Amino acid sequence: MEKRLPRVAITHGDMNGISYEILIKTFAEPMILDLVCPIIYGSSKAYEYWSKLLKIDNDTPWKIIKHPREAKQGEINLIDVCKDPIEISPGNISTEAGHAAFKALEMAIEDTNQGQCDILVTAPINKAAMPQDVFPYKGHTDYIATKLGIDPKEVLMILFSNNTRVALATTHCAVKDIPQLLSKELLINKLSLLERSLVQDFEIVKPRIALLSLNPHVGDKGLMGNEEETLLKPVIEECISQNIFTFGPYAPDGFFGSDQMFLFDGILALYHDQGLAPFKALFMNSGVNFTAGLPIVRTSPDHGTGYDIVGKGIADPTSMRAAIFAGLDIFRSRKRFQRATRNPLRKAKFDRGNDNEKLDPIEEDAD
Repeated sequence: MEKRLPRVAITHGDMNGISYEILIKTFAEPMILDLVCPIIYGSSKAYEYWSKLLKIDNDTPWKIIKHPREAKQGEINLIDVCKDPIEISPGNISTEAGHAAFKALEMAIEDTNQGQCDILVTAPINKAAMPQDVFPYKGHTDYIATKLGIDPKEVLMILFSNNTRVALATTHCAVKDIPQLLSKELLINKLSLLERSLVQDFEIVKPRIALLSLNPHVGDKGLMGNEEETLLKPVIEECISQNIFTFGPYAPDGFFGSDQMFLFDGILALYHDQGLAPFKALFMNSGVNFTAGLPIVRTSPDHGTGYDIVGKGIADPTSMRAAIFAGLDIFRSRKRFQRATRNPLRKAKFDRGNDNEKLDPIEEDAD
C-alpha cells in the first residue's frame, strides 16, 4: 500500500494582509506537492479575490474539500471556513478578517490534534483584529497551548534558520516588567525545554546552549545591574549539574556581532527584542517560528501581516515555504526519536567488588 504524504494544515491568517499572496506564490512551485499534501483553512472568496488582483500564475488551482480525509495528494486542498459573504479590505484591520482568522486557526488545531493532519503551519494574524471574547491572547503560541490543554509556561518560542536557533525566556511583555518576570525556576524550565526540543526535534545528541545576559556588558561586575551574578550564573551552575550544557551569560551585542553565535546549537534570549531583533536582521526572509513543547508540530513564517506592502505583489514567500519544509523535517525527526526511545532498556543494578556479582533479574514479557 502506498504511503500517504504528510498532511499540512495551513491557516490563512489575516486575509487583509499578505497571507494569500505568500500562499499563492508558495504553491506556484509545483515541486512542493511532491513532499506534502497541503490543506489550507481559508476562504474561497479571498483566494479568488487575491488571485485576480495579484495576477500570479498558478498551474494548480485550489480545490475545495469539506474534511481533511478528502484531501488529495498532488492538489492544493482548501477547507472554506467562511460560510457567509466576506469583504476584503487590503491593509486594514477588520473584525471580519479577525473572525475568519480565528475560525481557521480553531479548525486547523482541532484537526491536527485529532490526527487528521500531521503538521500545523500558521500564517500571520493581527492580534488587534482577533475577536477578544474568544482570543484574549497576545499571539498564536499562548492560544494553541491553551487549546491543547497545556500551560503556556510549558511551551517555548524558537526562531531558527539553518543551524541558528534563538529561543525566548519571555515573549510579549513590557520591557519594564522583564526583571520581575525572570526567575531561576523560569529560566531552568526554558533551558530544559530548549534542550529537549534540540534533541527530539532537531536530532542534536547533546546540545550546547548559550544564555544571554540581561544588562549591557554582562552587568560590568555590578556597575550596570547584578542579575548576571545573582540569577544567571546560578542558573547556569544548576543546569550543568542537571547535565544541560549551558554557557554564558554572554553580552548580546558582541555575541550576535561575532562568530560566537555559530558555536552553539541553541541560544536563550531573555526577552523578545533581545533575541528577535538580531535574528530578523540576519534571517528575515528565511526564518521560521517553531513552538516547542506541544504534542503537535507547529511552525509559522517569522514575519507579520505586511499591511505596508499588501497588494503590491512584492511579498516574499521564502519564510512560508521554509516553515512548511521545517515542519516536515521536525515531524520526521520527532517520529524517529519516538521510534528510537519507544522501548528503552531497563536499568540493571550491578554491585561491583563482591564475589557474588549478579544482575537484577529482568522479567520476561508475557506472550
